[in-house]
Amino acid sequence: MSAGGYRTLRAGHEATGEFEDRRSRFIAQLTHVGTEAEADAFLAAVRARHHDARHNVPAWILADGRERCSDDGEPSRTSGMPVLEVLRGAGLADVCCVVTRYFGGTLLGPGGLVRAYTAAAQEAVAAAEGDGDVVEMTLVVPVTVQLPYALYDRVTRLCADAGGKVCDSLFAEDVQLSCAFRAGDEGRFVAAVRELAGGEELARAGEARFSEF
Repeated sequence: MSAGGYRTLRAGHEATGEFEDRRSRFIAQLTHVGTEAEADAFLAAVRARHHDARHNVPAWILADGRERCSDDGEPSRTSGMPVLEVLRGAGLADVCCVVTRYFGGTLLGPGGLVRAYTAAAQEAVAAAEGDGDVVEMTLVVPVTVQLPYALYDRVTRLCADAGGKVCDSLFAEDVQLSCAFRAGDEGRFVAAVRELAGGEELARAGEARFSEF
């Protein structure tokens, strides 16, 4: 995951993908999670959903860099790690993928297992992308501006010129604008508003956070 952003699934959405080899079914279930507890809860839900399956193999990655996977009884590094590698390769974070396996009666061998778990996870990622459920998360800085009505039009133009957007406007005795900028773009806007206001600090930047932009 880059410092500037990452991809994730829309909250509340789940994508699935399936792969079959010699009557063994591999069902990948991919969803958005924001914490380790949410990943554990999703795994528990999948296990309840597929209580009669031989294996439920989880892998998850969080935006803070933490990640985990398990082979859930499959031979070491033949299932959880391949699923995790698919998530990494897709540039995804804040996601959990659980691949359920229904055993078909034939042993697939280590290579066959790696291919099957990889293929199922790839199908789930492709389904999410095809449904438009994968979104780009960007490091965004909120900026609040308290200004007189006379400066409203000029400040909104400055916001657009700096690559930002006005998220909300509150009209009272003065105008309060809530703006958003990609991290690094807000400084030019704050400086331009200061110059417009004759040195007065009308714009204040908040703490950067990951968000859709």
